Amino acid sequence: MEVKSRHHLRSDEIRDLETILDDALGVTLDGDTYERVDLVGTEFDLVLVDGEPSVFYVDGDPFLTVRGANAYPPERRVVTVDAGAVQFVSDGADVMRPGIVDADEAIAPGDLVAIVEETHGKALAVGRALEPGADLVGDSGKVIESVHHVGDDLYEFSV
Repeated sequence: MEVKSRHHLRSDEIRDLETILDDALGVTLDGDTYERVDLVGTEFDLVLVDGEPSVFYVDGDPFLTVRGANAYPPERRVVTVDAGAVQFVSDGADVMRPGIVDADEAIAPGDLVAIVEETHGKALAVGRALEPGADLVGDSGKVIESVHHVGDDLYEFSV
């Protein structure tokens, strides 16, 4: 991933970002430095929090990266998958209903969600919900489209 530009966020931009993530995910970022990184050839832009790629923008909306979700575990918009789904989700597969053991019922179709594994609660991926949270657990069908996962270019990004 090639960096197009980098700049530190102004205090009002930091406040807006922190408010959005707190409202959506129940997350309090506690960084000393916030730097926006615009990337070439990708639909994502990053925010480095203390030098770590913790936040990214998807279609203009900020959300935690996988690394960010592990550093600042979200309280809302979380979908938990069983051990059988871990390898598939970690490899970037979309999430199917049978692999989901729990989901935040407040999730709306189109929301970005953090996908975590059942045993340790570690984030594996970020996806976009295709169904309401109450309908994510079940027997069949694709219900979350993968956006970013462990091991992809965004996960491996470093400055």
